[in-house]
Amino acid sequence: MTASDFRMAGTPGAAAGTTDWLTMLRCYLVAIATANLVWEVAQMPLYTLWWTGTPGEIASAILHCTAGDVLIAAASLVAALVLLGASDWPQRRFGPVAAAAVAIGLGYTAYSERVNLARSAWAYSDLMPTLPWLGTGLAPVAQWLLIPTVSLVWACRHRVASVDGMDASIPASCGVM
Repeated sequence: MTASDFRMAGTPGAAAGTTDWLTMLRCYLVAIATANLVWEVAQMPLYTLWWTGTPGEIASAILHCTAGDVLIAAASLVAALVLLGASDWPQRRFGPVAAAAVAIGLGYTAYSERVNLARSAWAYSDLMPTLPWLGTGLAPVAQWLLIPTVSLVWACRHRVASVDGMDASIPASCGVM
């Protein structure tokens, strides 16, 4: 590996198409934070806190859960990168890393939901559709299937568009297609 392999796109001397994983990571975390904040607000009526908590308690729970979501997403992506990533990610191994990051986040979320429900840290309202075979609500499972997947693809496309000067609808350098 040469010194040029470590240069990021946009830096002097960087080769065209060089992976800018840092831009990708930043875009991913912004997307994760934004989407999870919106999701947490939208799903709040599915929890009893919406009906029993004060506005301050509800706001605190939304911010706490969103911060947790960002940490879970970041840790899941880092673990997936360590296990399956390539030095020029996301140009290579985008799919396996993305799938592993989603699976790790989903696995942790299912575990966390079950533990926190058992400890009565939170409870579902009657509006929450549940998955009896998993012991969790459908909303958190859907959240961890959709948001990281969409965020990773968006961040990759955004990186391609901003770094490589390509059309954002063509994520070929991320291995998405």
